[in-house]
Amino acid sequence: MNFESLNLRPELLKAVTELGYENQTPIQERAIPALIAGRDVLGQAQTGTGKTAAFALPLLEKLDYSQRSVQGLVLAPTRELANQVAEAIYQYGKHLGARVLAIYGGSPYVRQIKRLESGVHVVVGTPGRVIDLIEKGALDLSTVRYLVLDEADEMLKMGFIDDVETILRSTPDDRQTALFSAT
Repeated sequence: MNFESLNLRPELLKAVTELGYENQTPIQERAIPALIAGRDVLGQAQTGTGKTAAFALPLLEKLDYSQRSVQGLVLAPTRELANQVAEAIYQYGKHLGARVLAIYGGSPYVRQIKRLESGVHVVVGTPGRVIDLIEKGALDLSTVRYLVLDEADEMLKMGFIDDVETILRSTPDDRQTALFSAT
């Protein structure tokens, strides 16, 4: 199936076309319609099969761009993955003016806090830094409507379960949740 069949915003279709995407992968065919419909999703597919687009396109479709609050939160187990996912979400949402911020340890707090203060729509972060910024009062997750655990299996293997549960308690109970893993 092609991406036009999803009835996404024209700005998203433009970005997908510019990135050279033609047809959806199996994980995208199954996950995108379910996420757009508001259902929680557990997705499993091998690395390189388009999982990021499978959760990012519905997230970007559903954001309210008139608001400058964090509406989407993506948790990733490593800074490398957080950067990769944040860049992909930025590329998909660039024609919509999506404001995306990657937060992770090893990067100065000041820069991340200033970006949060200026308003972002999507935060992609590692659990430890997300908790640090919540505790500092710099990251408010009360407006999160869409939560993704990317590489959820790896986060659990790395011992992040308590951190993930702490973060989940900082988000609204009625948020939409998606868990994606490669294994």
